Amino acid sequence: MGLFRRRKKEAGPSCSAVVVAAGSSTRMGFDKVLAEVGGVPVLVRALTAFQEAPSISEVVVVTRTELVPDAARLCQDYGLSKVSKVIRGGDTRTQSARLGTLECSPKAKLIAIHDGARPFVTVRVIEDAVAQAAAGGAAAPAVPVKDTVKIARDGLVERTPDRSELYAVQTPQVFDGDLIRAALQKALDDGAELTDDCAAVERLGMKVALTPGDERNIKLTTPTDLLIGEILAEEAAVP
Repeated sequence: MGLFRRRKKEAGPSCSAVVVAAGSSTRMGFDKVLAEVGGVPVLVRALTAFQEAPSISEVVVVTRTELVPDAARLCQDYGLSKVSKVIRGGDTRTQSARLGTLECSPKAKLIAIHDGARPFVTVRVIEDAVAQAAAGGAAAPAVPVKDTVKIARDGLVERTPDRSELYAVQTPQVFDGDLIRAALQKALDDGAELTDDCAAVERLGMKVALTPGDERNIKLTTPTDLLIGEILAEEAAVP
């Protein structure tokens, strides 16, 4: 894991977090962010880590219009005081992320963007990414890819990339505030289809530093993922 850049000791500037939970959940078959894992809503588990992270000054939740009241109620019920706003998202993830960044405090020099469907993010993962972004402008947690990956076209393998160079990127992805706002707007203006926020700044020629991720920081996408989540929640509850 020599590629990873370790967290610096000195305190960095405060960071606003945008937690995006506006997806359609089509692969899950039901709304996953309000589903419970280990007796706690998925969204609440994700937000709790940001509530506890020292570097995070506020959290903006972005969700679907019909879920705004429920999400706001959950934040109140669970005492998530860092959540400053719960807003409706856009038609795409990039639009939702952009809307969230516009609602962040102008005083925050950094903005972290996190998938609301990643409920097992840890404070350590958040703090490492925030510290590295404070030093270099853009950072994201990642874990090495374990499986051999094939590049294929029309069902035929074209090549096999070196696995030692492959990393699965997680969230939160953390950026200089002005940089990510501009990058997301440029992506929208260009009609670019992005699968994560790092791609938006990469399009501008910005390098993104990788920080240590966590194998448990999975994204809940399918019903099988929820079963795995129940196991992770049970392990986390054991003292």
